Amino acid sequence: MPKTAIIYTPKYLEHQSRHGHPESPKRLKWIMKDLQKSGLMESRKCSLIEPEPAKIEDVKLVHESDYIHLVRKVSEHGGGVLDLGDTVISAKSFETALFAVGGAITAVNFVMEKKFQNAFALVRPPGHHAGSYYAMGFCLFNNVAIAAMHLLKKFSLDRILILDVDTHHGNGTQEVFYETDKVLYVSLHHDPKGFPGTGFADEVGDDKGIGYTVNIPLPFHIDDQVYLEAVNQIVLPIVRQYKPQFMLVSAGFDGHYTDPIGELSLSAFCYMETFEKILALASHVCDGKIVAVLEGGYSQDFLGTITAGVIAKMSGATYSIQDRQTNATPQLKKRAEEILNEVKNIQSSFWNLES
Repeated sequence: MPKTAIIYTPKYLEHQSRHGHPESPKRLKWIMKDLQKSGLMESRKCSLIEPEPAKIEDVKLVHESDYIHLVRKVSEHGGGVLDLGDTVISAKSFETALFAVGGAITAVNFVMEKKFQNAFALVRPPGHHAGSYYAMGFCLFNNVAIAAMHLLKKFSLDRILILDVDTHHGNGTQEVFYETDKVLYVSLHHDPKGFPGTGFADEVGDDKGIGYTVNIPLPFHIDDQVYLEAVNQIVLPIVRQYKPQFMLVSAGFDGHYTDPIGELSLSAFCYMETFEKILALASHVCDGKIVAVLEGGYSQDFLGTITAGVIAKMSGATYSIQDRQTNATPQLKKRAEEILNEVKNIQSSFWNLES
């Protein structure tokens, strides 16, 4: 049996955006090209799966009926623009978004039913900025949040991790689970002051969810070393203590130094090491049950490379990457250290973060 399911359908290319928009069908074409070159698609370690579209009832696990109706109507009328002008809908966007949600649900079902050890859902449009009643940041429906709710409802789980490695804070995902302890939301992202305006260190949850939101807002242009310190010192200890029954990863790769809209300066090696650590932890705490769902990532040169590399890690295949690493300035490293200490001080009220 193949270890890793790759969830994909050509229907994901039918969601169109305006000329020059970073979130375009080209993103998945780059990924599929690199996957074909890698040999992973033909490997016995991976299997390509086409998903079914989600039902409206699935989308309602997270989104309000009026909002779903709005997305459908705008799409049926040929398209338009939602949010502040960056979330574009075309004639096929509503249908494509249902397939994106369906891709995430298909992935978690396969893993829970032990048909695959893990899965990567190569979906678009992305989802983590979408809230219950609004679109934002290229996102229509929150694929990862719906998958988590599906796990809670269908499989009666009560400890799910959502690790968000997109360079932009997943405001929609945080909002959905802010008041529950059944989902631990952990996000590493760049300074959120400009966008999306959420994701600061003192946002830790509310009500039953206090302590189950962990935000690590990193300075612009930090390097691999700083990022991996955050993973090692904060993410891994907290996840280890939470002992999730299932791990979901909002897999945005727009933190790479070549990304046109991300503000971190990470290398492909950083993503490989991060996923290696998370996969090892998943093997220890939840029998390796982990699903990654594509979010951002807009670098023509490296999106496909990073995605293929992560899928290779998930499947246990060999994949060689060529890249270089950047070096943050001493001043930037000092500022990053201050922020990591701030996060640790805040989160130490809920978790043991002693070195």
